[in-house]
Amino acid sequence: MSEGGIDLRSYVPADDVRAKGRTLRQRTPVIARDREATSVRRPSVLEFVELSNAGRLPHLVPLRIGRMITSPFTFYRGAAGLMAADLAGGPDSGLVAQLCGDAHAANFGLYGTPRGEIIMDINDFDETIAGPWEWDLERLAAGLVLVGREGGAGEDDCRTAARDAARSYRLAVDALAAMPFMESWSALPDESVISRAKADDLLDDFKKAAKKARKNTSAKVVAKWTEHLDDHETGIRQHRFVSDPPILTLVTDHVADAVIAGLERYSGTLRESRRNLIARFAVSDIAFRIVGTGSVGLHSYLALLHGNDGEALVLQVKQAAPSALAPFLPAAGTRHEGERIVRGARLVQSESDILLGWTSIDPTGAGVELPFTVRQFRNLKGSIDPAQLPANDLDDYGRLAGALLARAHSRSLDPRLLSGYLDGDEHFDDAVASFAVRYADRTEADHAELVDAVRVGRIAAEQPE
Repeated sequence: MSEGGIDLRSYVPADDVRAKGRTLRQRTPVIARDREATSVRRPSVLEFVELSNAGRLPHLVPLRIGRMITSPFTFYRGAAGLMAADLAGGPDSGLVAQLCGDAHAANFGLYGTPRGEIIMDINDFDETIAGPWEWDLERLAAGLVLVGREGGAGEDDCRTAARDAARSYRLAVDALAAMPFMESWSALPDESVISRAKADDLLDDFKKAAKKARKNTSAKVVAKWTEHLDDHETGIRQHRFVSDPPILTLVTDHVADAVIAGLERYSGTLRESRRNLIARFAVSDIAFRIVGTGSVGLHSYLALLHGNDGEALVLQVKQAAPSALAPFLPAAGTRHEGERIVRGARLVQSESDILLGWTSIDPTGAGVELPFTVRQFRNLKGSIDPAQLPANDLDDYGRLAGALLARAHSRSLDPRLLSGYLDGDEHFDDAVASFAVRYADRTEADHAELVDAVRVGRIAAEQPE
């Protein structure tokens, strides 16, 4: 093997790879997943919240807290770091994958490929990092229990959804392990994944979400959030954002210049042909936009660009904070947090946004550049809201998400090795489900503690509109 390269001179048969996976069961049996929900490494809820607010824009922190207290599931969405503290030091097989890092039920969505196809995949990589594959699956399973409870599903339905997610993950790993390498690598999570995951009750939901996603374009953003300005000298019709505080606000000329300069540098992180594409546009306006739950308080901007014959392109320019999982995993030597997110997404997703890249920006003028990611905003994006599904469809969603997660992990972790470790053992499914229910209970208690702290004035919260 050449220095820094790979070994293409020897081949390890599939049976040998599976056998190596099976030996790991002796050290960490699959039933070890059924365990206590907390770790000695976890901080208190208020300590965690305080630590996670560090570096955020202070005036937006109360809004973040307001979103986190909305329900146990919204708390969970903003608490990936707290769960990482609980998972750290727990049982793991020793097999490492590129994690989503926050694989809860709402982080699976629909989006468009460069060819205009609508596929479903993991769509949030702020916390992506290399780590135990079990962490993603257990976060998915516990999130299904929480979202099911929020939607009014019974406890049996919630547990079944968590168990089916684990079972679907295990079966999908087996299927991927048996495929030719080229076929498993290029498998697209299009509409057909629903039948493969035995989630047929979601077919209508997928079609409705896909129909809505096709309407989510930059042109729609322009029509809804901007006003047009005609440049009489050039004859070019441009647009500018209309302020809609607190979610969408205008920025100073300094901030706009800094973001545009960052976008000009970002082009260097794209493939060469795509640099040529983005170079044909010009920026019309920049605005600040609050996003998500875990990202509230970070710098996040929308860039409105104009192109050919009235064409509009909207890019999201979002500050990249360190992964909340990083303190609990071996040091990864990250050079740039935006690069970490982009490389993680490119490795995990079946197809990534062709304009996904990273840059650095000094938005405050203090001489400190912050890392950012750049991607298309709402490019044919949609979702199936698991909280709105009938109770008897929650297990279908669990099977679908479990299969998608298995495909995502198979990009970085040989599915033959993982298939050998799981070894068709149904006890694994039950163990994951039991932990998921236990961790959902833990999250509800954590959420209640934060709600009480807000009620007595220990921490400020601003309710979202």
